[in-house]
Order: sequence, then C-alpha cells, then structure tokens
Amino acid sequence: MVTMPNPESLASLAVHAGREDLADLGVHTMPIDLSTTNPLPTIEAGRDAYDNFAAGHPRTDGMTSVYRRAWNPTVARFEEALAALETFQPERPPVHAEAVAFASGMAAITAVILSRVAAGRPHVVAVRPLYGGTDALLASGLLGSEVSFVEPHAVADAITDRTGLIVLETPSNPTLELRDIADIVRQAGDVPVMVDNTFATPVLQRPLLLGAGFVVHSATKYIGGHGDAMGGVVVTSPEHATELRPIRTVTGGVLDPWSAYLLHRGLATLPLRVHAQQATASQLAAWLREQPAVERVFYPGLPGSDPEGLLGRQMAGPGAMVGFELAGGFGSAERVCGALRLITHAVSLGGVESLIEHPAALTHRVVAEEAQPGAGVLRVSVGLESVDDLITDLGKALAHA
Repeated sequence: MVTMPNPESLASLAVHAGREDLADLGVHTMPIDLSTTNPLPTIEAGRDAYDNFAAGHPRTDGMTSVYRRAWNPTVARFEEALAALETFQPERPPVHAEAVAFASGMAAITAVILSRVAAGRPHVVAVRPLYGGTDALLASGLLGSEVSFVEPHAVADAITDRTGLIVLETPSNPTLELRDIADIVRQAGDVPVMVDNTFATPVLQRPLLLGAGFVVHSATKYIGGHGDAMGGVVVTSPEHATELRPIRTVTGGVLDPWSAYLLHRGLATLPLRVHAQQATASQLAAWLREQPAVERVFYPGLPGSDPEGLLGRQMAGPGAMVGFELAGGFGSAERVCGALRLITHAVSLGGVESLIEHPAALTHRVVAEEAQPGAGVLRVSVGLESVDDLITDLGKALAHA
C-alpha cells in the first residue's frame, strides 16, 4: 500500500489510515472483497502461499490470497488502520506493530492466551476487575491456562517461571479503576502484558507506547460505534502477530469482510465520538454524584477518583463510561432500569446511543462471587444524546429507586 505522510493529529490518521491507495485504485470508498476462495495461478503459487500463512506471516505483494480464513484484503485494511492508531506518536520514531483481527473480542483474547500456553508458559497473572467474559475464561482453565488474580501492586510477587502473560483492563469494567500500565510493565519484567483497551480506545490511551506486549479491543464497542458489527483485534509486535495468525486460522475465529468494512468505517469518526461522549459523561457523572438515591459514582474524572494521577499522564481523558451504585441495592437497580425511556436497557457499550446494564446480573454474572460488582451497581455507556435529555431521563428513573 502507499505510505501516508505522518499526520500531526490522530483525527487525520483516523480518517485516512488503511485508505492510502484508494486513489490509485480509482475509487473513493473502501472496496469490500467478499470472496471466500481465490483462483490460483499455479499449484506452486498456492503451495507457497499456504506455507506462508501457516507460518503466521502477513501476505506480501504479489502473493496469491488462497482462502478467506487465511487472509482477506478488507480485513487487512482494517488491521493496518488500527495498528496505525495504536502506535500514533507524532514527531517521534514510529513503533512497529501489527494488528490481527478476530470475529469477536473474546476470540482475540482467547488467541492471546492460547499463544502463551503453546509457548509453554501457561500461568497468567490477572488484575481484577476485568470484563466478565475474560475473568470467567481465565478462571475456568478451559484453554489450559492457570491464573492468579492479584492486586495491581502484587503482580511481581505472583510471577513464576511458568508465567507467560499479565492481564489487566484500564479503565476497568465496570467500576472504572485506572491501572498504572507502566508500573505493571515494570513489575512484569520480560513477561508480556496484555491490556484491554476497549473502554479507552487509542483516542485516549495507547498501551503499546507504555510497554504493553498486547493491546486488545472488543471492536464491537467504540471502534465500530454503531452496534451493527462484531469483531475483536489484537495489536502487538510482528513476532507475536506471527504467533497469533495461525491460531486464528486453525480455530476459525476470523473477522468477516463486511464487519471489517463497518469497523474500519467507524474509525473515521472515532475521535469525534469519543470526545463528544466523554464531555457528556463528565457532566452526567457530576450530576449523579448529587442525587440522593446514588450512593457512589464510578468515574475517573471526578475529584478523588484518580489517586495516582494517571489522567493526562497515561490516559488523555476520563472516557465515556460511568458507573454508579444505588443505595437500595438490586431492587432499586431493577426499578431504575425499568423506568428509563431514552437510555436503552441493554448490554454492550460504545455506541452512539446510551445504554445501561446491571453488571452483576448480566456481563459479570459468570465471574466468581468475590469478583462480582455490588447488587446496586449500574453501568452506563454514554452516547451522543443531549446531556439535558439524559439527565431528565435518569432523573425520572431515579425517582423510582
């Protein structure tokens, strides 16, 4: 592909990354290649391509494509674009990283864990809270992994000679604690750190630049942004990407080209959406803190919610997710969710519409009891609606709490 000159802003990169050669192709909109198989010019060409893909290498110019499960140009465009966003640092030497896209965020996380198990280092050190699916997968041992759940300051003490991965999410799901990525990388030593960057997105936080070995996203969320495409992605070193691609191929967790197109299209507006949603979330969190029915608000931008001073140093802003705990517990949470009219009661997050969910009953129902959020905790993904309309809707619902 044609190399794009280094832009000075992430907003410009988000619009143009992965689209550099469109003018040479004579098109303005990104093409979608729906082929499941590809004609082979010769048996030798197909054989060489198969060997290349089986070894985990990316496709090179002139190489035949063979089969969608191994490589697809629409998916590759999306991968190139997201890798560019996660490594963006103007006026500094580029960080070379590659993205590997999957059918879902959980498929992406599964592949990372499997790659460490295959490397003979199955022990994982994980910092809670995590997304419920990640927590449950690690605790189950389903992939042949072993897990130690620890506090952030205890990562180094939990590492053994069998440890192959450190796992954390920041901001954490659903109570939005911030974790010091650089400090955990320091504690990890030569053990790669996997950071779930779904809540922050590369607009607000780029963990690879802080030393993380793997950055994972549920691209279904902010990256797609419209609740109509599912996918996951890992951004990592070329060496680790080479380990992940064969796992993706043999397990079949591939991203389909139509979803890749939609996710790539979502990147163009990602900075605009995140900043606008964050501005609304900040106002909503401050308002929630003053409501008598609300016992506690979880939001990194509130006074006292960032004791380590990570905002501005690690993360460019507090984000657009807000959690709060109702004094009346589960009963109050159920009544509030049932009374909302503008905010949709549904799982997932990161879309243009505001969503609310009860983590303990839904996304975190599968985790161990000691890791579940409180019964009165609700999580709001703030969308693009007017903050006044959101406050009106929540105000009426809280009257039922």
